Amino acid sequence: MADLNEKKGASDGDAASHTIYDTNEANRSGSEHASEKVAGNTDAYAHIRDGKLGEQLVNNNVDARIANPLAGIPREQIKLDAKEFAQRYGLDEYTDIMVKGALVAQDPLAFDAVPELDEADREVLRREVTHKWSHPFQLYALVVLCAVAAAVQGMDESVINGALLFFPAQFGIGDDNADRDNWLRGLIGAAPYVACAFLGCWLTDPLNHFLGRRGTIFFGAVICCLTCIWSAVTNSWQHLFVARLVLGLGIGPNSATVPVYAAECAPPLIRGALVMQWQTWTAFGIMLGYVSDLAFYHVKDTTPSITGLNWRIMLASACFPAIILAAQVFTSPESPRWLMKKGRYTQAMKSFLRLRNTPLQACRDLYLAHVTIEAENSVRHTQSKFRFLELWTVPRNRRASYASTILMFGQQFCGVNVIAYYSSNILSGAGFSDINALLGSFGFGILNFVFAGPAIWTIDTFGRRNLVLATTPPMCLALLMTGFSFFAEEQQVRTGIVLTGIYLYAVFYSPGMGPVPFSYSAEAFPLRVRELGMSQATAILWFFNAVLAVTFFRLRQAFTPQGAFGWYAGWNLILFALVFLFCPETKGLSLEELDSVFAVPTQKHAAYQIRQIPYFAKKYIFRQKVEKEQLYNFDNTTNAPRTANPL
Repeated sequence: MADLNEKKGASDGDAASHTIYDTNEANRSGSEHASEKVAGNTDAYAHIRDGKLGEQLVNNNVDARIANPLAGIPREQIKLDAKEFAQRYGLDEYTDIMVKGALVAQDPLAFDAVPELDEADREVLRREVTHKWSHPFQLYALVVLCAVAAAVQGMDESVINGALLFFPAQFGIGDDNADRDNWLRGLIGAAPYVACAFLGCWLTDPLNHFLGRRGTIFFGAVICCLTCIWSAVTNSWQHLFVARLVLGLGIGPNSATVPVYAAECAPPLIRGALVMQWQTWTAFGIMLGYVSDLAFYHVKDTTPSITGLNWRIMLASACFPAIILAAQVFTSPESPRWLMKKGRYTQAMKSFLRLRNTPLQACRDLYLAHVTIEAENSVRHTQSKFRFLELWTVPRNRRASYASTILMFGQQFCGVNVIAYYSSNILSGAGFSDINALLGSFGFGILNFVFAGPAIWTIDTFGRRNLVLATTPPMCLALLMTGFSFFAEEQQVRTGIVLTGIYLYAVFYSPGMGPVPFSYSAEAFPLRVRELGMSQATAILWFFNAVLAVTFFRLRQAFTPQGAFGWYAGWNLILFALVFLFCPETKGLSLEELDSVFAVPTQKHAAYQIRQIPYFAKKYIFRQKVEKEQLYNFDNTTNAPRTANPL
């Protein structure tokens, strides 16, 4: 059996004990390797401390074994290292518990075999699996914080829907048949997302560096609040465009930071469900925007000096959730992983204690995060001075970038924001009155929020990837239904089918392509480049969001509604293929263990997925008894975080 040479491991840039290839892959690369079994090696931990790449025992017929940096280290060595760790970082009062936590962290589901644990400790760890939603109030308060942040973004996105029925005519850009007016309306609608893509999202890394996760969220909330009021007092389309551009400087950092904040604070078993609250409550915010549009639709101008009071109040109303967010953000603990990155371990321990039920669980998660950070630091000398380049030059990071890019691009080009931003215009063009168009949009908002619920219960069991694969084909059909309904000559038939198509689309979008991209991107990148990775992912999302928002009016004019909706329906089929081939599953693994998933080469993952097509046909169509090929060798079959037994 072959082993990795040091040069190959360094080029991959993966953390110690996370470098993975099989024998055939190594031989094809022409590298020379020698095998060495890690089990029983008393110097195993020194490989991490001294900057040498740890080595994994790889099965002959398996590409990878999910492991963490503690796998293969003798128990006595772990106990000594845990004691030294507690003393070094001023955690002496937790020394005994830290030793227990470190031993559990080596293999989280093998706690029954750890003699240092008493029965009370074991019961706590069993309950963690059997009662996975039982957590401290502080964790759920943090979830509420993230939900309010998401509602801020959603409301900022959707209030423009109602305002677009009024301000274009007031500002002289309301002609549906004029190319200039179509482009300008699209540009104003897209302005925040242009700013997000080119500046707002890239502020995430420096803001997080200096202000932390909570400070960045506070900054975004203040910007969103002030610019909503600014948008309401504009007196020309140029002025409104600038105000909405600045709005993007608040939306961008928050959209990148909040999912990461949730991912870093959440336990692995429910991380997907908690992170996806971002999209669920974004959908709620979108619905609130529609409520605001309906509530203020009939507001009349009260003085000659104010024209368009209704659309101005619509835009200003989005400041209220931003005020609530700014008021509550500092009541939650800072991300413990961010604090550890800054060397503030005592504060990180306090954060974990607020977010976990017992000190044992807090010590386990703290120590596992610590050894992973140490492993990442040990290979920094092999990496670029420019961390952004590491997103594409380090293979582990590049694979995460591929997957997150596909999903973030897909969330936009699946066509959802055409409906979210312009549903009132679409329904108006189908024959609805303005008020009925807003009511129809409100119905879309309700369904978008309600049907995100199933994903909360399935994203950590059914999986992120499977949710997308199961919902993109029905989304394609719903968009085709919406577009082809414009062929109907009878208005009642046309409006009924358009509304049905839009609503069916919401039903399938909300549990799939809605929550998965943000959840997936927030957990895909290692801590060293997590802020940059999420900045890149959200910048890609907002860039294509802007492209979609700018072009839709002109696209509809050129393609007709049938062609415009058919265009996005086709993209859903392309996205199905891309996700199937290039996006690995991430459910049920700790943020640290995901290094191993993304260590599998892209071509190997794609080839494996193609080989599964005959398997599914034989099993589910022809009902044959066939054995599934395993890409990873999982030692546990539960939905709990799974790690390999010590090698």
